[in-house]
Amino acid sequence: MEEPRRLGGRYELGGVLGRGGMAEVYIGHDIRLGRAVAVKTLRADMARDPSFQARFRREAQSAASLNHPSIVAVYDTGEDYIDGISIPYIVMEYVDGSTLRELLHSGRRLLPERAMEMCIGILQALEYSHRNGIVHRDIKPANVMLTRTGQVKVMDFGIARAMGDAGMTMTQTAAVIGTAQYLSPEQAKGEQVDARSDLYSTGCLLYELLTVRPPFVGDSPVAVAYQHVREEANPPSFHDPELRPEYDAIVMKALAKDREYRYQSADEMRADIERALDGLPVAAASAPTMAFGMNGYGQQPQADQYGRTMAMPPVPGGHGAPGGQTSILPGSGQGYDAGGDGYDPGSGYDDEYDNGYSGGRGDRRRAAQGGGGRNRNTSVIVLIVAAVLVLLGAFFVTKSMFNGQSNTTMQAPSLTGQSFADAQTLINNQFNGKVHLVKGQSIPCDANTADKGKVCKQDPVAGSTVQDGGTITVQLSTGPLTDGVPSLAGMTVDQATSALQAKGFQIGQTTDAASATVPKGQIISWTPQGNQPKGTTVDVTVSSGQALVQVPYLVGTDYQAACQQIEALHLNCVRGFAQANDPTQPAGNVLTETYQGQPVAQDGSTQVPAGSTITITANPQAAATDQGQTGATTGTPGIIGGTNPGGNTPPGQGNGGNGG
Repeated sequence: MEEPRRLGGRYELGGVLGRGGMAEVYIGHDIRLGRAVAVKTLRADMARDPSFQARFRREAQSAASLNHPSIVAVYDTGEDYIDGISIPYIVMEYVDGSTLRELLHSGRRLLPERAMEMCIGILQALEYSHRNGIVHRDIKPANVMLTRTGQVKVMDFGIARAMGDAGMTMTQTAAVIGTAQYLSPEQAKGEQVDARSDLYSTGCLLYELLTVRPPFVGDSPVAVAYQHVREEANPPSFHDPELRPEYDAIVMKALAKDREYRYQSADEMRADIERALDGLPVAAASAPTMAFGMNGYGQQPQADQYGRTMAMPPVPGGHGAPGGQTSILPGSGQGYDAGGDGYDPGSGYDDEYDNGYSGGRGDRRRAAQGGGGRNRNTSVIVLIVAAVLVLLGAFFVTKSMFNGQSNTTMQAPSLTGQSFADAQTLINNQFNGKVHLVKGQSIPCDANTADKGKVCKQDPVAGSTVQDGGTITVQLSTGPLTDGVPSLAGMTVDQATSALQAKGFQIGQTTDAASATVPKGQIISWTPQGNQPKGTTVDVTVSSGQALVQVPYLVGTDYQAACQQIEALHLNCVRGFAQANDPTQPAGNVLTETYQGQPVAQDGSTQVPAGSTITITANPQAAATDQGQTGATTGTPGIIGGTNPGGNTPPGQGNGGNGG
């Protein structure tokens, strides 16, 4: 089986999450930290152009400088080389969820309050990026993700610029980059942009969340851009009469043509939305919120088919383009191309060309203008919904009555542990081609479930129902799940067992060893360490306490030799002095040997911890038979020298006789 592509020796690439005009996004696995990541790489055919390389690196720099829970995090960047060409890549946080674009295209209608809450999350991200000097410049549904827990995350800073550089154009032809449906008037005219341009785009996005259509649609991106500059959008309640006036006021203030009349910061717009959700008066209701259109283009919008980031010529009348360079001709290789743009780095994880909005919504607008009023429209809608519900009910009742007589459903077999080829053969043999097997993205897998390259998971699971003509998706193992073995230092065996099991590991062999520093019963060391496959057995070494040393009995030996012998056993030797000499022992011989005040056993059975102190006392004076000699050499008090064959000299007589 072909080995997965690995970047930087660390990131294994799995399936493609999305492709854009400039980049591809893969599901990846960080083998060092054992976590899923999203890896965006510049397309190989774009990597030859230095301008694309520069833009890709600028995205990495912009996003990497932002650390906020509402912004998709950038973990790492690097470069890969294919055929000698540098392919830069960005390693990002993998977000388990979907884009707002996918949510809108699913046909699900959001509650207005939920749409407002999502917009708050976007504004929190923009508030942070603006505070750090970064203007996003491409806020749109495809660049906002919603996690499974409902958290909003803004991504794709591919055309973001520092505010100090915001007036610079992306190309030397003053082409304007952005997504037409969410483009601010100043972007469309090629003028300098600032944080308020992002707020205009956010207003367009909020408009779409509330009405399921953008404020302006047209038959080309340029036509939509003209409307952003010159036409006034209908308030959201024009499309949904049940929307509150406060919501209209907030959206229309964000969509003001003159940015001086818009919200001046993301924080200001967020605060107004929070007031509306709390039922309080909003600041937008008491301020000019007109979009200041010029009503020069009153034609009905057509169904829009363009939802991607693209380069367009600035709208005439702007100030950002030099003379003679404001239009981009077909075939010039720049700007708008019906086949897709050349600048889109990939809108998050899913940026395939898509038909965004049906003409039915344009028809609905015309009907509302020429119809018999709000009540008539509401009544018609209620009747249509009721009829649809009746038909659906009849369909499901009929289906349930005859379901037992149909052979259109089958039971999915277990494919876990098989190779894809074997699983394919099994499916073909069992279902005779009526069920299709699809390979999904590869994932790390428990070693007890499947080996590398074998089926780890399947959907639907074994035993579930599969429809005739349905699909079973399998995910192959990229190798065992790994995790870091936790530190077990100082734990007991029971504590270590619990800590290992919590991480998916098992306690292995236990070995006792003495330790002078680790208390008895606590773990000294363990192996293996670091990232290991789940289920790995970890062996531990447990302290049995300090090592004991057997103390020899040294009474009667020379004290210097005795101390050397004690210290050789890694014990401390301390010499004391006897209170009185022992006439039976030579001077300097050991008279007593004790440990903590207790005599050392003569049979050598005394055992003490390493590093303990043994105290010995030495005889201070020679035996009686040697006193004269010893006294002469050592200066013992009362003995000057010589011997006395007749016995001990009485006190006071020896010296007097010699003096006489």
